[in-house]
Amino acid sequence: MANEEDDPIIQEIDVFLARSLLEKLYLFQYPIRPASMTYDDVTHLSAKIKPKQQKVELEMAIDTLNPNYCRSKGEQIALNVDGTCTDETSTYSSKLMDKQTFCSSQAASNVSRYAAAVYKKGELHLTPLHGILQLRPSFTYLDKADAKHREREAANEGGDSSQDEAEDDVKQITVRFSRPETEQARQRRVQSYEFLQKRQAEEHWVHLHYYGLKDSRSEHERQYLFSQGHGLAENTELIKSPSEYLMMLMPPSIEEENDKPMAPSNVLSMAQLRTLPLADQIKILMKNVKVMPFANLLSLLGSGTDATAVLRCVQQVALLVQGNWVVKSDVLYPKDTSSPHSGVPAEVLCRGRDFVMWKFTQDRWVVRKEVAAVTKLCPEDVKDFLEHMSVARINKGWEFMLPYDEDFVKKHPDIVQRQQMLWMGIQAKLEKVYNLLKEHLTPKKQETQSAHPLLVSGEQRVNMAKAKVKQNYGQLEKEFQKQKAEMKSNDTSSRTEVPNIRIKEEPVSAEEPMDTSAHEGLNNGLVNGLHTAQGSMEPVNGHLPGACIDRVAQELKAFVSSTFKKQFVLTLSELKRLFNLHLASLPPGHTLFSGISDKMLQDMVLDTGCKQILVPFPPQTAASPDELKVYALWEAGDTYDQHRQVLLEIFSKNYRVRRNVIQNQLSQECGEDLNKQEVDRVLKVSFCSLW
Repeated sequence: MANEEDDPIIQEIDVFLARSLLEKLYLFQYPIRPASMTYDDVTHLSAKIKPKQQKVELEMAIDTLNPNYCRSKGEQIALNVDGTCTDETSTYSSKLMDKQTFCSSQAASNVSRYAAAVYKKGELHLTPLHGILQLRPSFTYLDKADAKHREREAANEGGDSSQDEAEDDVKQITVRFSRPETEQARQRRVQSYEFLQKRQAEEHWVHLHYYGLKDSRSEHERQYLFSQGHGLAENTELIKSPSEYLMMLMPPSIEEENDKPMAPSNVLSMAQLRTLPLADQIKILMKNVKVMPFANLLSLLGSGTDATAVLRCVQQVALLVQGNWVVKSDVLYPKDTSSPHSGVPAEVLCRGRDFVMWKFTQDRWVVRKEVAAVTKLCPEDVKDFLEHMSVARINKGWEFMLPYDEDFVKKHPDIVQRQQMLWMGIQAKLEKVYNLLKEHLTPKKQETQSAHPLLVSGEQRVNMAKAKVKQNYGQLEKEFQKQKAEMKSNDTSSRTEVPNIRIKEEPVSAEEPMDTSAHEGLNNGLVNGLHTAQGSMEPVNGHLPGACIDRVAQELKAFVSSTFKKQFVLTLSELKRLFNLHLASLPPGHTLFSGISDKMLQDMVLDTGCKQILVPFPPQTAASPDELKVYALWEAGDTYDQHRQVLLEIFSKNYRVRRNVIQNQLSQECGEDLNKQEVDRVLKVSFCSLW
């Protein structure tokens, strides 16, 4: 009561609710302009609206005679947008930027609490607002200028920008039949950003007529802001108690989730991202960025993140290409998915993308037509692969988008070597799937050599080693004979320093690959991304230092023995693949990373009780030399030793044998009659790796 006495009522005002402009009245919020210029002075040239979206575009004239207007800048903008010619489609017909477009956005989604009020003769008339729109300058003319610029560039280039990237006149047409859409797929499509944008674009603009503030039509429409009748019949809503009236006028504030801006379902903010486990964070980042240096990945994960944990997680979702991490294909194309362009299954897409990634490990440049010819995929899919990790260059092809990260290669040689092992396994699979020719495996020479360290493939190293050996064969032979004479004269105790290692004397073969250092012409200090002078465990001319040869021999012998106990017959190619996988699973700094040559591996196979089976393959076979070398465990200590030895004798005489011949030979040699099922079991147990 005391507060009411201190604040007496001075005047009572009648309030009326006007309905004439209900669902038609909008409040426009214009950008801030100089105080010297009011919107009464602005000329509205045109206006249009999309009623369902409550979207408005206004076109206003600019005062080009104002002293603050820069005429030269206005002429330059008009020239960039319309060019030199003027026609009906020109944006600025006066060759001067003399108008500006404003586009609206909703300032508030819920406007039921807002109304426009007019006070007249002691009466307050309220009209509810249908929408509140904020007008902002629209810069679509810049997009038009960019489009003109691209058209001029395309015309100057004379069509296609690259002869390597040119498409043939005859294009392959892929016919696809749409599958019946499921309810879940339909809901996802309806809620997608693309679908909403399409629906908004389908609504037609409604053109409006603008009338100035002092126009007679505006004065007439302004009268609708007043209640047309003061009778109780029109204002029954206001016959309420004071508390009910206040509740209607100011309803309680309720925070609605719809007021918050909705982000697409596949977008996470950095704050949301950092609430996830580290492995999920790295997977999401690599899936969106696709190619990233390790330093950038660490910066995105925030300060305090353990670099070792990041390295462990990133190898699960990405592969190393030129010192940078590229997301794996199976992360982008999960199982049971297909191409949006051609409908090709994910397995085929992964093989094609792996081929592109492998090509970039060999060279910085890739030509799209060569990729399409090998993978047999449609141009759209191949273009997607290339856009993930490279940039198109005129008359050259596609260049890897990031520079060679030499810092990462120097800091993490163990990671680089492990990734090399993985790429060797991927290369072997690609050679089998695509039947790669020698020209596909050898990188092309570029006109301008890159400033980054050169990547040398294994085959190049072998070829350079062969050439070097042939040039210096006489000198090497003399040194070998001299060393042989010295070894014979040494005390027998010196021989015990290298147990379990048998030095085999044999001439240098043109077919035998051997480890060697980098070629003299490639004296850049790097071979396949590794420094040749790093670590004391590196082999010298294919031989290990005496201090570590015992451990290396023991580890290598343990691997060979366990492998042949699981798979009794292996080709050299398959054995090398299993050895590379074994190396990839070892921790960094393991003794086997010191370097194992093919000759050391074959000698160890023979030392563990295995024999080389000289299978008489036909001369015209397409198999590689490593696939023609077959090794078998002669005695495994099981019940099938005798059967296995008979089979190996059979295949040492002929590479293709009928089943009945095998059955008869086994029955004669083993003294027991074997039926078809027993013969199949013997073959499966003996040749499980080749079955």
